[in-house]
Amino acid sequence: MQGKIIKGIAGFYYVHVSGQGVYECKAKGIFRKEHVKPLVGDDVELEVLNDQEMLGNIHRILPRKSALLRPAVANVDQALILFAIVKPDPNFNLLDRFLIRMERQNLPTIICFNKQDIATPEEKESLRKAYETCGYQVLFISALENEGLERVRRLLQGKTTTLAGPSGVGKSSLINRLSPSANMETGAISEKIERGRHTTRHSEIIALGEETYIVDTPGFTSLDISEITKEELGGYYPEFLQYEPACKFRGCAHMSEPSCGIKEAVAAGKISRVRYENYRILYQELKEVKRY
Repeated sequence: MQGKIIKGIAGFYYVHVSGQGVYECKAKGIFRKEHVKPLVGDDVELEVLNDQEMLGNIHRILPRKSALLRPAVANVDQALILFAIVKPDPNFNLLDRFLIRMERQNLPTIICFNKQDIATPEEKESLRKAYETCGYQVLFISALENEGLERVRRLLQGKTTTLAGPSGVGKSSLINRLSPSANMETGAISEKIERGRHTTRHSEIIALGEETYIVDTPGFTSLDISEITKEELGGYYPEFLQYEPACKFRGCAHMSEPSCGIKEAVAAGKISRVRYENYRILYQELKEVKRY
C-alpha cells in the first residue's frame, strides 16, 4: 500500500492513503541503520498491521524529487510565503531572510500579501515594485473577503507547495478558504495523536485536490541565515546580478566601495532601497559570525 506522510511527531508518522484515510505508522529499523529519516511529504510504502485501528509500518521510502532542510519536508515543488500588507505591517528583513533560504535551496517562491481589503493602492504598488523587479511573482489577496484566491488555486494546482509566514498574517484563514474541509481533517488527525492543532510545532500536509498539496509550517518570528557567508550573500539577491558588472572592484561587497553598480542602481530606483538596506544589515550580521 502506498501513501504520503502528512505529519511526523515523536517517531510516529501519519500516512495519508488515498480513499482509505490516515494510518499511524512507525518506521522500520532499517532506516536507522542506513541513517535515513522519513520526512513529511515522503511518498512511502507501508504494511498494514491493524486495519481497524489503522496502524502500520513504513518499510520503503520512494525516491524523493527534492528535500528541504528548513522546514524539513520532501517532494516540494514551490514555496508560497504569506505576509500581511498591514496589521501587522510586513517585516521586510524577515521576508528577505526567507527568500534567501529558498534561493539557497533552489525552490521557486511566490510572495503573497494578505489583507488587501484594508490596504491602500499605494501600499500595494510599493510592495509589487520592490519584489517583482527581483523576479518574484507577487500576489495580493484577502482571505477574509475571498479576494484573489482563484489565482492562488491556479498556481498551486498539481503541485506540492510549502506555505510559510509569521504568526498572525492569516495562514489558517487562507488554508480554510482553499480547503474548507482542512479544519475537519486536521481535527481528526489531532484527535488521533492526542494533540491540539495549535500546540504542535511540526509541519503537516493538507490535500487540496488531486495531486495538489499544501504544507502548513509553524509560524516564525525569526530566521537564522548564519550558514551562509557574507561573501555569498549578494548571490541570493537575484536583482543584483545584472548590475554587478558595473562595479569597479572585483569582489565588491556593495557596502562602502566607490563606483559600485549596485549602489548606483539603488540611487536610480532600479533596485528597492528597502531590499538594499536589508542586505546591508544582513551583511553586517554575517560579518560578525565567528567561523571555525
